[in-house]
Amino acid sequence: MISSTGEDEGVRPTGKFRVYLGAAAGVGKTCGMLDEGWRRFQRGADVVVGYVETHKRPYTVEQIRDLPVVQRKKVRYRDSDWEEMDLDAVLARKPEVALIDELAHTNVPGSGRHEKRWEDVLEILDAGIAVITTVNIQHIESLADAVERITGVGVRERVPDWVVRRADQIELIDSSADQLRRRMLHGNIYPEQKVPAALNGFFRAENLAALRELSLRFVADETEEELLEYLRSKGAAGELWETTERIMVAVTGAPGNASVIRRAARIAARVKAPLVAINVIAGDADATQASTADLEELVTAVGGTWQTVEGGDVAKTIFAAAVEQQITQIVIGTSRLTRWQSMTRGSVIQQILRMASENDIDLHVIARREDTKERPPTDDDGG
Repeated sequence: MISSTGEDEGVRPTGKFRVYLGAAAGVGKTCGMLDEGWRRFQRGADVVVGYVETHKRPYTVEQIRDLPVVQRKKVRYRDSDWEEMDLDAVLARKPEVALIDELAHTNVPGSGRHEKRWEDVLEILDAGIAVITTVNIQHIESLADAVERITGVGVRERVPDWVVRRADQIELIDSSADQLRRRMLHGNIYPEQKVPAALNGFFRAENLAALRELSLRFVADETEEELLEYLRSKGAAGELWETTERIMVAVTGAPGNASVIRRAARIAARVKAPLVAINVIAGDADATQASTADLEELVTAVGGTWQTVEGGDVAKTIFAAAVEQQITQIVIGTSRLTRWQSMTRGSVIQQILRMASENDIDLHVIARREDTKERPPTDDDGG
């Protein structure tokens, strides 16, 4: 995760996939990407700019220098002209390294065969081309809902955790809240007319401090995972770092499942544990499968596995699956039963709690929150 500005022949290659991660727009991710690309270009590597979003910031424009730039594809959509990365042109050019900004970006409909830029990046990587890219912490799927609660701003564009974690290197471009707000005041991030609203909204000091903490934790998790892999290769992981935790999240028919799944994913990530999502069905299985398709996709995006089981008693079915799979922690959303229903027949949570306490399984009860609805594709926040 930690990189240096100088390399010699004894330093190993930096890998095929490198991600510059930031807490917010304006920290310097794009400049970091361009600077790394320029260094490699100067050393003789075949580097091209597949797509860079300068947002007309003079300093960012300057960092492109003499790097070759693949011409963008022009697209007409809803009576407006748009420009997107030309995936086929990048593939045809076959560079050693492609610089591709804003990994979480949603492509304009009709601009190519993929909906998301991260899908373009995966195709480029599969073609044997190294990619250096950028992303903000709020766009990582398992953290997006937490960022929405912190900032009060909806996160439109998201990238699955597994895509970011696939990177050979994740480098945090760090900046203090005060430094970032100064850049905003000096006009280095947004146009002058947008500055007051930004400073009083997303870019409030307390918001930036919280986003920075999320970014540091995410990178720290990745660094610890690298250490675990190293220890495993030396046969020492079992003695020092190996974990036996296994996390299960229960998916029910109540609203707010997505927020519960993301919270479970964060718990699993912190303890380096596998995540299993279990959905108990009874009755019309086809209808249930259709209604949970988006949730199954979300579980995959945050690195978990999805299981569907049949059972008339939801609590007993969940707990039996937990025991069978040696689950150590169960995550479930709050119950929506009335007080009378809870008193007369008991909620699923109360039943699982009784069974879990007798079998040394921890239970996390998470407040359900309404899921954010998808928004149409628009410009990114200025990463």
